[in-house]
Amino acid sequence: MTLIDFSHQFTTKHNQVPNQASTKSLAKDYDSQKNLNSTTSGQIFSLIQAQEFICHFFLDIIKQSAPESVLNQFKHLFIEPTVAINSTHRKALEVIIAADQEEDFINTFKRSIYILVNNWSAARSYQYIQNLVELLPQGLDTKVPAAPMLRRLKLWRINFVNSQDYQELKVFVSKYDNSEQRHWSHRYSSYLLVSQAVDTEKPVEQREAARTRSDQLKEQFKFQLAMYTARSQSMVVKENTSANPTVLGDEVLRLIQKILVKRGSFSYANLANIFLKQTHGTNYKSFKQSLIKYLVFSLDNQGLAEILKTQLTEQMTHIYENYDEEIWDNNILLRTCNRVIEYLTVTSQGEPSPLFMLLATQRNTLTLAILLLKIVLLCRPTYTHLECCLAKLIQYYESQTESECDWLIRFLEILRVTLTIYADNVQYNLVNMLKENPTSPVKLDPSYYRIFSQERRKPVPVVDVTE
Repeated sequence: MTLIDFSHQFTTKHNQVPNQASTKSLAKDYDSQKNLNSTTSGQIFSLIQAQEFICHFFLDIIKQSAPESVLNQFKHLFIEPTVAINSTHRKALEVIIAADQEEDFINTFKRSIYILVNNWSAARSYQYIQNLVELLPQGLDTKVPAAPMLRRLKLWRINFVNSQDYQELKVFVSKYDNSEQRHWSHRYSSYLLVSQAVDTEKPVEQREAARTRSDQLKEQFKFQLAMYTARSQSMVVKENTSANPTVLGDEVLRLIQKILVKRGSFSYANLANIFLKQTHGTNYKSFKQSLIKYLVFSLDNQGLAEILKTQLTEQMTHIYENYDEEIWDNNILLRTCNRVIEYLTVTSQGEPSPLFMLLATQRNTLTLAILLLKIVLLCRPTYTHLECCLAKLIQYYESQTESECDWLIRFLEILRVTLTIYADNVQYNLVNMLKENPTSPVKLDPSYYRIFSQERRKPVPVVDVTE
């Protein structure tokens, strides 16, 4: 198992980091006191040291103990405290509870949880992550008699289970829930996890776990889509057809074909490169004007193109005006692309933008997906901001049923497929299968074309052996 150690980045709710002396003292405390017996008495930790000690305790045992044992240790400390065990980490927890600082407890509780989540995820022990999440709401009956300290611990756990923190944690195990009972939003957990990963208010352990899990889900979708497109078109062994990772049915094949038709000199990737070269060295005002033309270029619906051009011009004319006469650079490119993504998805208040409603609800879903793809191809770092905006949209509509959100789900599916086709590590190609006159234009139809997907390989360096 690979131990993921974030102890050098531990922080408290006030972003306080123990200085070098206190850190050395903490390490000494941990090494010398972790084996103390029940005769130890008195407060041995400050509040900060108590928090750090508990986190180090779980980092230590997850390195050398089986997952079942680690889960039991967590249970006996936080869920069903064992009175007979008067361990040092139990004393550290008592220091936190006695301080009556719920936020400090929640911070320590979450960090301990995500230390386990990170390491079990790295070891692919996903079942134990699910067991951990299912363990947290247990034993919360307030009618059961308990000592004052334990009543406070139970009350804090009740607050945690009823909080957004617990809902965010459940996203990690949504894949393992019964598919018939899963909420529709769980299909897009990768976006919800990215919004956790970039939230600096969350513990570093949670952010790292969210980033790792999000990447895993995206790679899994890429693989499943590639396998589905390959095997669903096979005429050899139909019983091995892979499951469709989308909810679009066979329409997903026609969607991929439609996107792949635009290849060659005027592919979306090439258009992005041409735009960046042509606008290089121009001032920012001119860049914004060219950006609007780039976005609406080659749209089939000219009426819609004019509407988009008008609305984007109104919104973009006044953004970052102080830079209008300066030469644009990558920094202003990123900020501008982020703003355009917001114009096309969600406002800063977390509500769907007017352009999003116009495009997503009026059967212009693919057009919206292509516009967002064009922005990502211009500036790859803006992809993270796009994912966060999508998470806000999902959260805005998550109280609605799947049937009520059918139009939103369709957009999310089409966008996910569109972005996956242009992923760095998978290459999709559309091949004309007609034996006669293959160069003549034909109607786009599955009987004429076949989709091929393959992993992209890094180019092999060419060695010059000439003298």
